[in-house]
Amino acid sequence: MKHWQETAQILDRLLELGRNGRSAALATVTRIEGSTYRRPGAKLLIEDDDTMFGGVSGGCLEEDVRQVGLQVLSSGHQRFLQYKTGDDDNMVWGLGLSCDGQVDILVQPIAADSGAGTWARMRSLLEGDSGFAISQLLEEGVAGGVLITAEPGRVAGTLDPAIDAEVEAAAVAALRGGVSVLHQIGARQLFTEVLLPPPTLLVCGAGDDARPLVTVATTAGFRVWVADRRRDYLTAERFPQALKLLSVRPDSGEFPADSNTYAVVMTHSLAHDTEWVRHLLATSVRYIGVLGPRARTVKILGEVGATEGERVYGPVGLDVGADGPEQVALAIVAEVLSVWSGRQPQHLRDRAVPIHA
Repeated sequence: MKHWQETAQILDRLLELGRNGRSAALATVTRIEGSTYRRPGAKLLIEDDDTMFGGVSGGCLEEDVRQVGLQVLSSGHQRFLQYKTGDDDNMVWGLGLSCDGQVDILVQPIAADSGAGTWARMRSLLEGDSGFAISQLLEEGVAGGVLITAEPGRVAGTLDPAIDAEVEAAAVAALRGGVSVLHQIGARQLFTEVLLPPPTLLVCGAGDDARPLVTVATTAGFRVWVADRRRDYLTAERFPQALKLLSVRPDSGEFPADSNTYAVVMTHSLAHDTEWVRHLLATSVRYIGVLGPRARTVKILGEVGATEGERVYGPVGLDVGADGPEQVALAIVAEVLSVWSGRQPQHLRDRAVPIHA
């Protein structure tokens, strides 16, 4: 989910650099093993003035990747890096890493005047609601490049005319499976990253306590819509991170309501919350969080003729001892993330398998 937003931010910067005649190197995590901070697809942009944007680890690899990125900019040829962490016999350049895992990273050069059309096309796809795939060759010493594929087939870019058709077919298969993959075509290894549209969080109610919720949810990677009948509350000044502000009532149906949507009802009006729950229950929304005590949620469900079910979460949020709007926002987003990922909330110290397994 987070990669959709991060990729958009990195491409915005990359395209700005290109317009100013500047080059950059793009580092992408292609494989992880064991305990690592980021997942495949995480990106770091290394600019020609040493500036970095993004991240491929928790901070332990960035400086080394930056140095490699500057070398890549100078040579014009990409590098494929493999970092083994936590093993005294395999310390990389004295980094002294201790996360007990392996991270593979591809670093490719992007000249100011090369591939602007491809990268711009990728950026436009991130404004839409359909997934797509990015394929890269995991090879040392080549100029690099990307091939972008959507459900019908290739959208832009090229890797090698001799294998582009096979890469396209493999990327479409990965996209249909919904999972990024490492794969081979002949003797050549590739990484195909699948980017799927992030879920939408519909915040029903634009009161002051909705503001930190929108901020936290947007930072976590959700596309956030805020709905309220009160137009004066729906301003860009109050909700600068919101994707859309909707001046609607729940019976309008003019709000996202598919299975990729999660809703939090928090108008602070029992009557209005009841109407939102009534209409949301008639949609495919996967999660309906209701702010307020349990007895209030039970009353709302009684009013709409529904019983407590797996889609309704009230009181909304995980039990983390939250106090105040900011902490409540964290508790809510944590609960929505757990539902979205299908994970049962627990302490990571009690998890017997790697975090990203």
